[in-house]
Amino acid sequence: MPTENELFSAVDALLEQVPEDDLPPPAERRRLREASGLSQAQIATALKTRRETVANWEAGRTEPRPPQRAAYARLLERLAERFPAPDHTPAPGPAPEAFTGPAPVPAPAPEAPAALVPAERTAPSGTKPSAPSRRPGTKKAAATQAAPAAADPRFENGPLAVVDVDDDGQVVAYCVGGLVLDVPARTLPALVDWTLEEARLGQARLHRYGKDADPVLVLTPAALERYGLPAELSPEERRAGRLATGHKVVKQIAKAGQQLTQRGFGAWARVYRDPQGSRRRCVQLCIPAWGALPVDEWDDKNDPKLPTLHAADLARFLGTYAERVMTPRGTTAVTGLELMTALRPPTRAQKDEATGEFRQAFNDDALTRLYDVVECEVPDEHPVLKGKYARHHQRTPAEMLMEEPYNWCRPLTDDECMRPYLVAIDVNMAFAAAANGLTVGLDGPTHLKNPAFDPALPGSWLVDLSHVDLARVGINGRAIDADRLPSPFTPTGEHPTGPAWYATPTVAYAVELGFDVAPIEAYVRTRTGRYLDPWYKRLRDAYVATMADLGVTTAMGGSEFLDAMARSKGADPALSLLLKAIKATAKGGIGKLRQRNRGQVPYYEPWPALERTTWRPDIRAAVLSSVRVSMHRKMLKTAAAAGVYPVAIGTDALVYPSPGPSPLDFLPHTPEGKPAPGTFRLGVSPGMVKHQGTQTVLWAEQQFEEQGGVFNIANLIRTDPATGEGE
Repeated sequence: MPTENELFSAVDALLEQVPEDDLPPPAERRRLREASGLSQAQIATALKTRRETVANWEAGRTEPRPPQRAAYARLLERLAERFPAPDHTPAPGPAPEAFTGPAPVPAPAPEAPAALVPAERTAPSGTKPSAPSRRPGTKKAAATQAAPAAADPRFENGPLAVVDVDDDGQVVAYCVGGLVLDVPARTLPALVDWTLEEARLGQARLHRYGKDADPVLVLTPAALERYGLPAELSPEERRAGRLATGHKVVKQIAKAGQQLTQRGFGAWARVYRDPQGSRRRCVQLCIPAWGALPVDEWDDKNDPKLPTLHAADLARFLGTYAERVMTPRGTTAVTGLELMTALRPPTRAQKDEATGEFRQAFNDDALTRLYDVVECEVPDEHPVLKGKYARHHQRTPAEMLMEEPYNWCRPLTDDECMRPYLVAIDVNMAFAAAANGLTVGLDGPTHLKNPAFDPALPGSWLVDLSHVDLARVGINGRAIDADRLPSPFTPTGEHPTGPAWYATPTVAYAVELGFDVAPIEAYVRTRTGRYLDPWYKRLRDAYVATMADLGVTTAMGGSEFLDAMARSKGADPALSLLLKAIKATAKGGIGKLRQRNRGQVPYYEPWPALERTTWRPDIRAAVLSSVRVSMHRKMLKTAAAAGVYPVAIGTDALVYPSPGPSPLDFLPHTPEGKPAPGTFRLGVSPGMVKHQGTQTVLWAEQQFEEQGGVFNIANLIRTDPATGEGE
């Protein structure tokens, strides 16, 4: 047995290995390093550890362990001697306006946010952006900065992660909020299982009857190489949109007992195991190198930024989109459509009072099943039209519902040529704004002959509106020059010449203008609802929040708004990309309601989109009809208030002659300086307008001479190339 003195000696030897002074708090560790001009990478190299580990120590999420702990304490002690703490701390100023992205857990002592910009602009040359690291099972934050519980502990690490390989060859997963997880998986099937069992990734359902979002893993080129996937698909695989079934990774997935969906292993691949009870076990893989994030939806066409974005910044970018919109499910169009069903789930579990068992029930406010289609509402290649028309027949408005956005342009009058400028304004989130409060059909069509028009019944109406004469329309006692306005009933702005199919909002507008209508035929829906309202509100809030991050708020109007918009263009490129993705989600979601055959099958053969309950061309037509009618209503009010008329309209952009280069030079205002009621109003909210660009009248005349008049100047007047894309 050891003696008491021997035990005391052993304890004394152990105490000699512990530094006399404990480590300073995390904030002081960071201050000392920054004061010395050292980088986290330099400290990590000296201590034979990883840069992410040093960042973790400075964030207080983990503490150094021997042997690095004593050496780290010695370094901080020497730095404290050279760079003592100031006697007083200055009062903190306002945090800079910057984009941090949502964090999975709020920090008790928030730091100034760091802008989401490419890695080379946020870190010293040759280093990665600072991102704390946490491995599953390791010690969490120190008591001075303990991370509180997440809103949903199942998804405490956020909705998605970007999987990359660091400089040490270690596979890591960058999550939202700067969190970095070490990934032990050496194969893709193991990566899927790790995600399902340990990563704690995903997003809680957006509706009580909905489903939790599957975790998304974004694979960088380095991760593709590590897991045996090609850097790009072969030409044959690109045409098929998926990896060849004989590829070794596809075989690994099958051998591991995992499954792929029918779409196979493409840019957006789903790998899943059979559910455990009610728990879904599925992981979605996003591969940007294979085209998962198209440049026309997620990036800047003229200066792509995503390919060079560091994995941590990409995680913040996509994580913020997930937080404000939803976890991406594919393209922005696919995500826009999925958002509709996530907010209006078609089914719910309902308890049978007799048996006590739960069964599936349909929700009354959702699209729940497939219904018969209407010939006038479907595109030319639909199977229902097979044998109906001769080959290459162009259907007329009396045979086809042609509700589309405006594409209209007219010559300038002599008086308009005397005004030096053409100013383009653009309607914010036009498609989403048109969906707000719109009543749509939730059931199948009911066919009516010679019905009385009922604006409460959404659907398609065959009616003759050629008698509607805008010259007879007076606004506040003022006559309108109808020759300088487009017709509200056709996308081209031309006056209708006979019976044609129209959506309910178009016919209702004719009645609003004071004209009688006598429908010949109609297909209406009798079970109705404002199906798109939550979808609009979700996208509106995402758009407004992102604009606020750029320094443009809903409280601004007039010149203040225009100045803020001008400053926002160079504020944060990544925020501009996020804004573009939100707008593309709104536009693409509406377009998906009538997704056409993209060459998947021969003409007149069913294509996959027709199997969706959300394939509803009548709802798309109602939204586009509402866009056009809303713009025309404001055109009338503007003409009555100020006597100004548009010369061109392209989707949601309008061009007006103006005495000055700003929208304030022609938009009408009251004597008090407020926008005239019912006219176009400058502001950030959806449905309001912003400045798209300005050109001179001389420029327009030159364009007309060169182009021969076969073009639309509304598509050319853009100060900012990212605007005017049919948002």
